[in-house]
Amino acid sequence: MKVKLQHVAHARSGDKGDTSNIAVFAYEPELYPLLLEQLTADRFKAFYAGAIRGEVLRYPVEAIHAINFVCHGALGGGVSRSLCLDNYGKSLSAAVLGFELDVPQELVSKLKNLPSAAKP
Repeated sequence: MKVKLQHVAHARSGDKGDTSNIAVFAYEPELYPLLLEQLTADRFKAFYAGAIRGEVLRYPVEAIHAINFVCHGALGGGVSRSLCLDNYGKSLSAAVLGFELDVPQELVSKLKNLPSAAKP
């Protein structure tokens, strides 16, 4: 079943200069392998369709079932160099929650806030 990341994980972010740091945390340990398999650095960068111009580094943090992404060239030069305020860290972490994942049927019960129509 295809679901948005928001049903599998939550995200936090920060920014410094032209670099955004986005961490994605699985809601349940059983969901973490899905993140590792499907949320690659390349797919993460492609999801933003050109908003991230630099390298994306991916750091799995197994102890807390998270993946940290460091996104270079993601903030239009940084807050003090851009007129585009919607482009900063908080917006980027909210946007990634729309990333789609394939979730096997046996893990659907672990998802959060799934619409009633999508529940088995």
